[in-house]
Amino acid sequence: MANKSVVVERRISAGADRVWRALTDLEGMPRVLSGVERVEILERSPADPFGVGTRWRETRRMLGKQATEEMYVTASEPPVRYVVEADSQGAHYVSEFVLRADGPDATAVRMTFSAVPPAGVAGLLAKVLGGLGARAVSKAITRDLDDVAAAVEDAGRG
Repeated sequence: MANKSVVVERRISAGADRVWRALTDLEGMPRVLSGVERVEILERSPADPFGVGTRWRETRRMLGKQATEEMYVTASEPPVRYVVEADSQGAHYVSEFVLRADGPDATAVRMTFSAVPPAGVAGLLAKVLGGLGARAVSKAITRDLDDVAAAVEDAGRG
Protein backbone atom coordinates (compact mmCIF):
# COMPACT_ATOMS: atom_id res chain seq x y z
CA MET A 1 0.00 0.00 0.00
CA ALA A 2 1.28 3.48 -0.84
CA ASN A 3 2.05 6.21 1.65
CA LYS A 4 -0.82 8.36 2.90
CA SER A 5 -0.04 11.97 3.74
CA VAL A 6 -1.57 15.00 5.42
CA VAL A 7 -0.15 18.42 4.51
CA VAL A 8 -0.76 21.63 6.46
CA GLU A 9 0.79 25.02 5.69
CA ARG A 10 0.75 28.10 7.94
CA ARG A 11 2.15 31.62 7.50
CA ILE A 12 3.86 32.86 10.66
CA SER A 13 4.74 36.52 11.20
CA ALA A 14 8.34 35.94 12.25
CA GLY A 15 11.66 35.25 10.58
CA ALA A 16 12.73 31.70 9.74
CA ASP A 17 15.45 31.60 12.43
CA ARG A 18 12.97 32.37 15.22
CA VAL A 19 10.41 29.89 13.83
CA TRP A 20 13.12 27.20 13.49
CA ARG A 21 14.18 27.68 17.12
CA ALA A 22 10.58 27.32 18.34
CA LEU A 23 9.97 24.20 16.24
CA THR A 24 13.19 22.47 17.31
CA ASP A 25 13.42 23.44 21.00
CA LEU A 26 12.76 20.06 22.57
CA GLU A 27 12.96 21.32 26.16
CA GLY A 28 10.47 24.09 25.40
CA MET A 29 8.08 21.94 23.38
CA PRO A 30 5.60 21.24 26.24
CA ARG A 31 5.36 25.00 26.90
CA VAL A 32 4.89 25.94 23.23
CA LEU A 33 2.75 23.08 21.90
CA SER A 34 -0.51 22.64 23.77
CA GLY A 35 -0.82 19.04 22.54
CA VAL A 36 2.55 17.96 23.97
CA GLU A 37 2.51 16.92 27.62
CA ARG A 38 6.10 15.75 28.09
CA VAL A 39 9.41 15.36 26.23
CA GLU A 40 12.25 13.11 27.35
CA ILE A 41 15.48 13.64 25.42
CA LEU A 42 17.24 10.33 24.79
CA GLU A 43 20.17 11.31 22.56
CA ARG A 44 21.58 14.50 21.08
CA SER A 45 23.47 14.88 17.86
CA PRO A 46 27.13 15.61 18.72
CA ALA A 47 27.30 18.44 16.17
CA ASP A 48 23.88 20.07 16.65
CA PRO A 49 21.26 19.94 19.44
CA PHE A 50 18.63 19.16 16.78
CA GLY A 51 20.76 17.41 14.20
CA VAL A 52 20.53 13.99 12.62
CA GLY A 53 20.66 11.40 15.38
CA THR A 54 18.74 13.42 17.97
CA ARG A 55 16.14 11.16 19.64
CA TRP A 56 13.39 11.83 22.17
CA ARG A 57 10.18 10.42 23.60
CA GLU A 58 7.21 12.70 23.12
CA THR A 59 3.98 12.26 25.04
CA ARG A 60 0.89 13.95 23.66
CA ARG A 61 -2.84 13.58 23.67
CA MET A 62 -4.17 12.42 20.30
CA LEU A 63 -7.68 11.29 19.47
CA GLY A 64 -8.58 11.57 23.15
CA LYS A 65 -5.81 9.23 24.29
CA GLN A 66 -2.36 9.79 25.68
CA ALA A 67 0.36 8.38 23.42
CA THR A 68 4.13 8.30 23.81
CA GLU A 69 6.28 7.82 20.73
CA GLU A 70 10.04 7.71 20.29
CA MET A 71 11.04 10.13 17.56
CA TYR A 72 14.32 10.72 15.76
CA VAL A 73 15.74 13.34 13.40
CA THR A 74 16.76 11.94 10.01
CA ALA A 75 17.41 15.23 8.17
CA SER A 76 18.24 18.71 9.46
CA GLU A 77 19.03 21.73 7.27
CA PRO A 78 18.67 24.77 9.57
CA PRO A 79 16.62 26.93 9.15
CA VAL A 80 15.03 25.46 6.04
CA ARG A 81 13.97 21.83 6.54
CA TYR A 82 13.97 18.91 8.92
CA VAL A 83 12.54 15.42 9.00
CA VAL A 84 11.48 13.48 12.09
CA GLU A 85 10.55 9.80 11.97
CA ALA A 86 8.89 7.35 14.36
CA ASP A 87 7.89 3.69 14.39
CA SER A 88 4.81 2.54 16.24
CA GLN A 89 2.71 -0.60 16.16
CA GLY A 90 4.40 -1.72 12.95
CA ALA A 91 3.82 1.52 11.06
CA HIS A 92 6.50 4.04 10.07
CA TYR A 93 5.70 7.75 10.40
CA VAL A 94 7.54 10.63 8.74
CA SER A 95 7.03 14.31 9.55
CA GLU A 96 8.74 16.83 7.28
CA PHE A 97 8.86 20.54 8.09
CA VAL A 98 9.82 23.00 5.34
CA LEU A 99 10.30 26.71 6.10
CA ARG A 100 10.46 29.42 3.43
CA ALA A 101 10.50 33.20 3.53
CA ASP A 102 7.07 34.71 2.91
CA GLY A 103 7.74 38.43 2.94
CA PRO A 104 10.30 40.45 4.88
CA ASP A 105 9.35 39.23 8.38
CA ALA A 106 7.24 36.16 7.75
CA THR A 107 7.80 32.45 7.24
CA ALA A 108 5.60 29.87 5.58
CA VAL A 109 5.84 26.52 7.34
CA ARG A 110 4.65 23.39 5.55
CA MET A 111 4.35 20.20 7.57
CA THR A 112 3.79 16.91 5.78
CA PHE A 113 2.88 13.88 7.89
CA SER A 114 3.12 10.51 6.15
CA ALA A 115 2.35 7.03 7.37
CA VAL A 116 3.66 3.83 5.83
CA PRO A 117 2.12 0.60 7.09
CA PRO A 118 3.97 -2.69 7.05
CA ALA A 119 3.05 -4.92 4.10
CA GLY A 120 -0.50 -6.18 4.39
CA VAL A 121 -1.64 -3.90 7.20
CA ALA A 122 -4.06 -1.56 5.48
CA GLY A 123 -6.39 -1.35 8.50
CA LEU A 124 -3.98 0.58 10.73
CA LEU A 125 -3.23 3.14 8.05
CA ALA A 126 -6.92 3.55 7.26
CA LYS A 127 -7.57 4.19 10.95
CA VAL A 128 -4.76 6.78 11.24
CA LEU A 129 -5.16 8.62 7.94
CA GLY A 130 -8.56 7.64 6.61
CA GLY A 131 -11.57 9.90 7.00
CA LEU A 132 -11.85 11.03 10.63
CA GLY A 133 -8.23 10.05 11.35
CA ALA A 134 -6.85 12.30 8.60
CA ARG A 135 -8.99 15.19 9.86
CA ALA A 136 -7.77 14.61 13.42
CA VAL A 137 -4.13 14.55 12.26
CA SER A 138 -4.67 17.71 10.20
CA LYS A 139 -6.33 19.42 13.17
CA ALA A 140 -3.43 18.45 15.49
CA ILE A 141 -0.83 19.75 13.01
CA THR A 142 -2.80 22.98 12.55
CA ARG A 143 -2.96 23.44 16.33
CA ASP A 144 0.79 22.84 16.64
CA LEU A 145 1.57 25.42 13.95
CA ASP A 146 -0.90 27.88 15.52
CA ASP A 147 0.84 27.36 18.89
CA VAL A 148 4.27 28.02 17.32
CA ALA A 149 2.92 31.14 15.60
CA ALA A 150 1.47 32.44 18.87
CA ALA A 151 4.75 31.83 20.70
CA VAL A 152 7.08 33.49 18.17
CA GLU A 153 4.74 36.30 17.17
CA ASP A 154 4.20 37.23 20.85
CA ALA A 155 7.96 37.04 21.48
CA GLY A 156 8.60 39.37 18.55
CA ARG A 157 6.26 42.00 19.97
CA GLY A 158 7.86 41.96 23.41
